[in-house]
Amino acid sequence: MSRKRLGRYIVPIFLPHQGCPHRCIFCEQTHITGRPARPVAAGQVVTVLEEALASRSFPRGAAQAEVAFYGGTFTRLAPNVMAELLGAAAPFIAAGHFAGIRISTRPDALDAERLDLLRRFGVKTVELGAQSMDDGVLSTANRGHTATDTRRAFGLLRRCGFEVGLQLMPGLPGEDAAAFTATIDAVLELHPDMVRLYPAIVIEGTEMAAWHRAGRYRPPGLQEAVELCAWACRRLENEGIPVIRLGLMSSPALLEPGRILAGPWHPAFGFLVRSFIHRADLLGRLAALPAGSTLELRAPAQDIPLIRGHHNEGLDWLMQQTGSRIKAVLSDDHLPAGEVEVIIL
Repeated sequence: MSRKRLGRYIVPIFLPHQGCPHRCIFCEQTHITGRPARPVAAGQVVTVLEEALASRSFPRGAAQAEVAFYGGTFTRLAPNVMAELLGAAAPFIAAGHFAGIRISTRPDALDAERLDLLRRFGVKTVELGAQSMDDGVLSTANRGHTATDTRRAFGLLRRCGFEVGLQLMPGLPGEDAAAFTATIDAVLELHPDMVRLYPAIVIEGTEMAAWHRAGRYRPPGLQEAVELCAWACRRLENEGIPVIRLGLMSSPALLEPGRILAGPWHPAFGFLVRSFIHRADLLGRLAALPAGSTLELRAPAQDIPLIRGHHNEGLDWLMQQTGSRIKAVLSDDHLPAGEVEVIIL
């Protein structure tokens, strides 16, 4: 399976739990990724990349694709294993099929030797699984690292010339609104090249599942998580930090009955967040109109789903909030992206 990110075509290679020093309370990577927790060899990397190249959707011409090693802790693998996996991808990069490699790892799993190895094999981007910038939250989640470790790793990667991303998990046990606000404040100070937001969900087989059953932990609800992530997106993107992922990717294993026990899981979570942001911007304009107005909205075709929301719940929400009736939402591609024309009928 390949994925697009901000114009880049990502070909992921999953390494569930590989290199991880212990198990975090929320983690069940085999079901999140749909891949077994066993070592990946160079031949498997080659097979995945050859299959990607043969896909009709693979971008041709100038290299717009990236190889991504996700899951586990890549830089806690033995150096010879890292070299084997990166070396398997190297010929594809040399041939111009891929622009580079990205990896995800822990903030406490970097040193000069490993960073030098990453650079030699064409790694461009390193994503740090920070999860939170609150030490109490990190300790409760059994992360085994601190916010200081994240800051240190971030600075080291930047000095070495890597593009750096941060992965955050709002809603972990012990995190309140103040702690999450402080996390976003800390991320803004670092100013990473990208952020991913994965709201905490309770997956069967994790320690967090046992806490949930015992009444020790209540994950955020869906609407609560949507609004929390919308707030974070606004703050981050207003400062030029793109949020490139909202919510976990779906997989058949993750969607097995009884696998997700609780939490803000939705197959289109990112769309819910983007739609909420778009509608919230529109609400201020509509609320200023006389109550009971009948309206026609016009917007670029690509923005109409954001206004309507999932199963038209966005339109219902706008009408409930304003007391106006929205008779139609029409396409007008003469309008710039994000612009909505409001017509009182």
